[in-house]
Amino acid sequence: MSNVVTIGSSATAAPQALPKVESATPQASAVGGVGTAAGGLLQAPTQGLQVTDKAIKRIREAMAKEGISPTEGGLRLGVMGGGCSGLSYSIKFDTQPRERDRIYEFDGVRVFVDPKSFLYLHGMTLDYEETLIRQGFNFINPNSTHSCGCGSSFS
Repeated sequence: MSNVVTIGSSATAAPQALPKVESATPQASAVGGVGTAAGGLLQAPTQGLQVTDKAIKRIREAMAKEGISPTEGGLRLGVMGGGCSGLSYSIKFDTQPRERDRIYEFDGVRVFVDPKSFLYLHGMTLDYEETLIRQGFNFINPNSTHSCGCGSSFS
C-alpha cells in the first residue's frame, strides 16, 4: 500500500474514475485531493492535510535555500510532547521520507507526516502569514481544543 497523496492547487473538477497506483510516487497530479485506499486505488482523502498556496510558495523558497531536493526531500510536519498546552508542532526539512510516513504532494512540494503525528494533524491546514507584526507558518488544526498564546502549542 502506498502512502503518497498528490494534491493540486485548484479544486474545481468533479471526481472521475481514478487509476490504480503503480508506484510509491504516482506522477499524475490530480485536481483536488487524492489518497490511496487498500488495494491501491486512488480516492479523495476525507481528512488529510492541506497546505495553502502561500505556504507552498514559502516552503519551495526555503527548500531551495537549504539545498533540499524537491524530488527526494520535503517538509516534515510532526507533533511532540511539551509546550505550555501539552503538545507542540514540529516543522523541519528532511532529505527523504521514513518508511511509515504519509507523504503528501502539493504542486511539487512534498510533506512528510509520521503515523503518530497524523493522529493529531489529520484535517489540518498549514498556512503562511506575513504581516508587519508576524511572519511564519500557521497550523489551523480542527483537532486542537486548546492552544496557548504563542500558537505553537496545543492540546
